[in-house]
Amino acid sequence: MTAIWKHPVSGRVPLRGVNLLGDDQAGRTVHGGPDKAVYAYAREDIDWWENELQHPVGVAPFGENLTVKGLPVSEAVIGEQWTVGSALLQVAQPRLPCFKLGVRMDDPRFLQRFAAAGRPGAYLRILREGDIAAGDEIAVRDRPAHAVTSALVSRALLGERHLLPAALQAAELPADQRAWMQERAA
Repeated sequence: MTAIWKHPVSGRVPLRGVNLLGDDQAGRTVHGGPDKAVYAYAREDIDWWENELQHPVGVAPFGENLTVKGLPVSEAVIGEQWTVGSALLQVAQPRLPCFKLGVRMDDPRFLQRFAAAGRPGAYLRILREGDIAAGDEIAVRDRPAHAVTSALVSRALLGERHLLPAALQAAELPADQRAWMQERAA
């Protein structure tokens, strides 16, 4: 089972608990939960992929809940807060490639390409529940001074171990991810 295939919806959608109404994560051991409630990906990165792959990749090709335009999601700082509609979200961590991306792209080697591209997007946690809709403005309300981005954390987790100490400056990372990183950085 997978929930990676997403489709646009119309109207306002409640964002409550750990996801959007009508959406769910099929594999809760690696997806979902409070630190992965919403996945955002930049339209500009989708355009990059279409150019790279030389074909359209479809709607929400990475299983994102929010396709964002004009905001470089992979460069979002861990812990920065976004208002979207009446909801308040916080950037929690990058998306790491999993086999479902390979299934979605019909290419089992796509995981390596996704990792190497440095365009992970960002998972967000819900700080204030609310309703969101296509076309809502996303405003960055607070950005931590540590400047640790989703892309940097992704690189640290995917093999650039020398980046672990820098990535660990983001206290807003999920506790289990921080513990894993601290163990490897030691």
